[in-house]
Amino acid sequence: MLEHKTRKRISEGSHYPFGATLRKDGVNFAVYSKYADEAFLLLFDAPDKPPTDVIRIGRKTRHVWHVFVHGLKKGQLYGFKVRGRYDPQNGLRFNENKLLLDPYAKALTGKALNRDGILYGYSPRASSKDLTFDDRDSAVAMPKSVVVDDDFDWQGDKPLNIPLERSIIYEVHLKGFTAHASSNVKRKGTYLGFIEKIPYLKELGITAVEFLPLQEFYTEDLLANKGLANYWGYNTIGFFAPESSYAYGSARASQVTEFKTLVRELHKAGIEVILDVVYNHTGEGDELGPTVCFRGIDNLSYYCLKGPGSEPRRYYANYSGCGNCLNVSEPQAIRFILDSLRYWVEIMHVDGFRFDLAAILGRAEGGFTEKSPFFDVVTQDPVLNRVKLIAEPWDIGTFQVGKFPVDWSEWNSRFRDTVRRFWRGDAGQTGDLRHRLSGSPDLYGEDGRTVYNSVNFVTSHDGFTMNDLVSYDRKHNEANLEDNRDGREDNYSWNCGVEGETADKAVLDLRKRLAKNFMCCLLLSSGTPMILGGDEFLRTQKGNNNAYCQDNGLSWFDWGLAKKNPDILEFTRQLIAMVKRYRVLQMRKYSAACARPGTARFEHRWYGRDLDEPAWNDPAQKILALYLYAEEKGRKAYDIFAIFNADAASQYVRLPKLRGKRRWHRKIDTSLRPGEEIAARQEEIVIDPPGFYIVNPSSVVLLIGL
Repeated sequence: MLEHKTRKRISEGSHYPFGATLRKDGVNFAVYSKYADEAFLLLFDAPDKPPTDVIRIGRKTRHVWHVFVHGLKKGQLYGFKVRGRYDPQNGLRFNENKLLLDPYAKALTGKALNRDGILYGYSPRASSKDLTFDDRDSAVAMPKSVVVDDDFDWQGDKPLNIPLERSIIYEVHLKGFTAHASSNVKRKGTYLGFIEKIPYLKELGITAVEFLPLQEFYTEDLLANKGLANYWGYNTIGFFAPESSYAYGSARASQVTEFKTLVRELHKAGIEVILDVVYNHTGEGDELGPTVCFRGIDNLSYYCLKGPGSEPRRYYANYSGCGNCLNVSEPQAIRFILDSLRYWVEIMHVDGFRFDLAAILGRAEGGFTEKSPFFDVVTQDPVLNRVKLIAEPWDIGTFQVGKFPVDWSEWNSRFRDTVRRFWRGDAGQTGDLRHRLSGSPDLYGEDGRTVYNSVNFVTSHDGFTMNDLVSYDRKHNEANLEDNRDGREDNYSWNCGVEGETADKAVLDLRKRLAKNFMCCLLLSSGTPMILGGDEFLRTQKGNNNAYCQDNGLSWFDWGLAKKNPDILEFTRQLIAMVKRYRVLQMRKYSAACARPGTARFEHRWYGRDLDEPAWNDPAQKILALYLYAEEKGRKAYDIFAIFNADAASQYVRLPKLRGKRRWHRKIDTSLRPGEEIAARQEEIVIDPPGFYIVNPSSVVLLIGL
């Protein structure tokens, strides 16, 4: 039975701000719980020790329980227990025996350990039909929230504000980037270890890293029982707290200081930080999941609940596929999400967010709408409407590519699928490829957005790596212990004749050529390119296209592959540099009327083999050419001619005539030997005889008029 027990001086404090707020004479604690009967603050000296103080929070204002404890300092450990009705059928899950994380905690002491189901609010030995109340104290198994001091030496750090049309995004797992022994960094798999590899990213030409989730996450009990891990981290439980396992230091809240240090150093290198965030659900799972935070504090306010007539709120809406959904129609849930996002921008200095399963955030009673309450408040928020907002524009049950509000960019899965199918040799792809290479103007048109609201990608963490895309016809997810049932089936991949690893030189050469073709489509297209980290040197997951639970060498970056495949790495580096140099390849729109300021003249045209109109409706058409001309004020004019040939045969392609005495020069031909396929600056090869180019099978050619 909870009883008030403390010798500390306390006063009523303030209902705002939420969480633990450090002041010069102590700490203010505030936690929202609309339906609770009582709330208690527990203080701890150590994560594995009993509480030193149990403080009954005697004041409630606007559904916020608040108290000020005098004399507390940064590093203080704490948690909450909440007393109220336990009535799961009607959505009430209060259990005063369960220690709860502060939803606004800025750091946690580690991971929850659900031994013998001690974190469940119901007895795990009872039938799942009745959810019998569990009276075991979970405090010993729970991490503790930490009082954090926001002060940090940012050394004058300011937002970089790199426009989308100048952005090259690199999607990467923070731990996996340096965890492998081959990384040769001192502090492997940590925030500080990542800093050691920043020069590599700068040399590659990256302008933004998009980190897989770095907010504190919970490993599902099912995975833990199998000896697996939630490696990707899409199961957030601490929405203000950096992931504790990525810290190098052992001091309390060291993960906060180390994360800020990482952001500061990336900014010094001219690289922005985008966080992959999961506000569609929490790590507490479905009705049989653990009670570690929101469920025990205010289940009715935070979650979308449903059930049959006799049990109207027993179960959870599950558009996420992860057991629950946050209720973004509820004011407190929206306020919580916005407070979290603003914290990461204002206090942690991040530059933007990629929202996992973002269509859930736009759901209302009638389904998805771009006018949802969540989108409206983000648009009006003076902090959030100036950072990069990128949606994964779908969830379980709805696909909304091209339908998000004007402030949002989107992962363009239609780009991914069309480009994959084109290079696999599927019939009838050229018509759609034209739109995808043009930045999908059919999806991001004249509504205030530009084609750079299309985040183009060929591969991402969720699916095959680029190496595996050209090496496997089928997924090989046996290591996930789900009998290979998990992961996407429709990968549009091609193994080039051999499934998996091979020593066949012809097959390996073709695979490398296709990888370079994919890189060309990604970086030469209009839109914001996103490269999957490691694709630049053909990182492999051995055919696993759903390695979410593989915290091991299968997922980690093997840097030995950078030495094994230096041609792909150098090709990617030079390709990025070329795109940055020729700004016509970063135009906001492929339209002469919308040419960027300072451009006197701009043209773009699509051609077939013979400078004719492409046969858009011909299923057999597998070649497409794009001509670009830019005449810039104060700079000389230049022409670019790109040819994409997915045919199994060579093609004779006529070239447009150039103005004046300029001649076509070969910049790229992916069919050539490593080291020859991309020419260094001012070493481009003149086309002689002029007027035509023979394009080899399954290759990309890019010519420049000089």
